Amino acid sequence: MELGHVVVLAGGLSYEREVSLRSGRRVADALRSLDIPVELRDADAGLLDALARDRPDVVFPVLHGAAGEDGAVRGVLDLLELPYVGARPDACRVAWDKPTAKAVVRRAGLATPASVALPKEVFHDLGAASVLDRVVDRLGLPLFVKPTSGGSALGASVVRAAADLPAAMVGCFAYGDAALIEQFVAGTEIAVSVLDFGKPEALPAVEIVAPRGRYDYTARYDAGDTAFVTPARLSPEIAERAAAAAVTAHTALGLRDLSRTDLIVDGAGEVHFLEVNVAPGMTETSLLPRAVEAASRDLATVCRDLLLQRA
Repeated sequence: MELGHVVVLAGGLSYEREVSLRSGRRVADALRSLDIPVELRDADAGLLDALARDRPDVVFPVLHGAAGEDGAVRGVLDLLELPYVGARPDACRVAWDKPTAKAVVRRAGLATPASVALPKEVFHDLGAASVLDRVVDRLGLPLFVKPTSGGSALGASVVRAAADLPAAMVGCFAYGDAALIEQFVAGTEIAVSVLDFGKPEALPAVEIVAPRGRYDYTARYDAGDTAFVTPARLSPEIAERAAAAAVTAHTALGLRDLSRTDLIVDGAGEVHFLEVNVAPGMTETSLLPRAVEAASRDLATVCRDLLLQRA
């Protein structure tokens, strides 16, 4: 099949808008390098009329954050009967909610840090100090605090002292209405991307070496601020387990086409699931493109083949 009209969706109104725009431009440029006609569109009030007026062969959503990854926009594409790359809305909703995703992959046999999810209302209504004292008693220190949904490490922080936990919660609630508090697992942080052309396949793991050990928003998207090692410096056995964990997460959560699973390998070599991303970043510092390159594959060709699979 020849692709005559492709729409790449990027932007939106989430906190991750700028990252999404950068991802969208990179995907569009990659496809244009193969002479595929591409229209880069924002997820705005004019989108639906434009899609109805000039129906594309297939849509490539590169929307990060709410709506882009919680299944809402994909549900609208289903209403329009437009094919698109990536997970269906129901799978997106499960993956988007980090506590739910952790529960699903735990049932599938993956290790994941012990945690508790606290909505903002519970945090306030039951008394912040009392609740946080119980959290520390149960989970110990250090802890990792992040919103229960969202990406790009926005609102996420490591807490090494109990006195720092209230401020971490306030920072987290600035980006979401509920916080996920996890036991902090020290080790090697890696990301394993999965491409799924009928059978999910893990790409080489990318090891993340962040400045001061914090892979936050700045470290993710400021070129040169973070070192990436691809493939990750893992033994063949651990690399195989990490790849299997990413494929298990992709399958258990009902994802399709592509995903990226974030993992920690502890000092004993155990692989811990952290979260999964249904719309991996495609920027010049993003991890899936690095993994594609490490696998000696071409990003433009991969994007084209994902489109052809859904067209």
